Amino acid sequence: MHMLDVLEKFFKNARAKQVVAFEFLRLGLKVDSKGNIFAGKIEVAPVKIARALNVDRRVVIETARAIASDEKLLHIFFKLEPRAFIGNAAKEFGFDSIEIRADAKKKGIVAAVTKLLAEEGVVIRQIVTDDPELYPDPVLTIVIDGRLNSKLIKELKELDFAEKVMLK
Repeated sequence: MHMLDVLEKFFKNARAKQVVAFEFLRLGLKVDSKGNIFAGKIEVAPVKIARALNVDRRVVIETARAIASDEKLLHIFFKLEPRAFIGNAAKEFGFDSIEIRADAKKKGIVAAVTKLLAEEGVVIRQIVTDDPELYPDPVLTIVIDGRLNSKLIKELKELDFAEKVMLK
C-alpha cells in the first residue's frame, strides 16, 4: 500500500486533515508522541502551518495528535526530516543544476545520468528525485560542482527517457 493511500484511509472523512498530513510528509515535518510538530529540531507552531495551508489551526493540531495516537503513522512521521534543496540556489554557490523530466516509472534513470557524469569526471554535490506520489510533475535535480559542458548537456538530452533537460 502506498503512503498516500494510508493517509487517505486514515483520514477518510477529513479532507483538510489529509491535506495537512500530506504536507507534513512532503515537507519532512516530524510529529512526536505528544503531537508536537518539528522541522528538524525546531518546533513549528500549528498556527503558522494552518496559515500557509489555509486551514484552521485546530485542524493542524488535530492532525498531529491523530498521527501521534496511531502507532504505524507515528513510527513514520517521527522519523521524517527536512532536507536542504540547493538546486534553485546552485548558481549562487558556483554550481550548475540540471533538471531532468522523465517517466518516473522507468528504471535506471539516476544510474544512466550519474554514469554519464562520472565518465566525464563531474563531481555531484546533490541529487534529489521527487517522489511521483508526492509531486505531480516529478523532477530529477542534480547539482554539480562547477559548470556543465555543452557536450554533456547534449548527451543528457539524447538519453531515451529524457523528456526535458534543463540547466539552471
